[in-house]
Amino acid sequence: MTIRIERLTAAALRSVLPALARLRMTVFHDFPYLYQGSQEYEERYLATYAATPDSVVVAALEGDRIVGAATGVPLEHEPEAIRQPFTDRGLTVEGIFYFGESVLLREYRGRGIGVEFFRHREDHARGLGRSWAYFCAVDRPIDHPRRPADHISLESFWRHRGFEPVPGLMCYMSWQDIDEAVESRKAMRFWRKDLTR
Repeated sequence: MTIRIERLTAAALRSVLPALARLRMTVFHDFPYLYQGSQEYEERYLATYAATPDSVVVAALEGDRIVGAATGVPLEHEPEAIRQPFTDRGLTVEGIFYFGESVLLREYRGRGIGVEFFRHREDHARGLGRSWAYFCAVDRPIDHPRRPADHISLESFWRHRGFEPVPGLMCYMSWQDIDEAVESRKAMRFWRKDLTR
């Protein structure tokens, strides 16, 4: 079946929140996130995109089934934990569009869907007059005990999309890993792209 890519409106997003929540938990369960989430938390988190002005959710659908999704929002609408590293550096958050998650079921990878996720979010950000796109990725050690032997880093993919890591620009988020009893703090490294080029 053909995969189609759609930008979801707020109304359409609300109707698929449970499916999107399950998708996030499935993809983020794997390395490098190792995320132990809950349906209730995920639906509450995703609902913020439906309520936030100028946000975007791009979905990959096979028939009526959501097999992947990517999110984005103006940086000023993100929590302080994500905004603070920018304000500490004197960066103007109003010029930045923040890419949230980009999740895709394993069996649909390698088909160019991830490229479309980035393209749609970049087009959306440019349409809002944003000059920069940023995202952050968890920074796991190379010798992490749960790193699969066949794990392939996405860094090459991100660089091919025009993103570069920003030296020293980090934030920290807490979640419960699949082998943890409680949440712990994780280091997240920021990547950026100049959207004016």
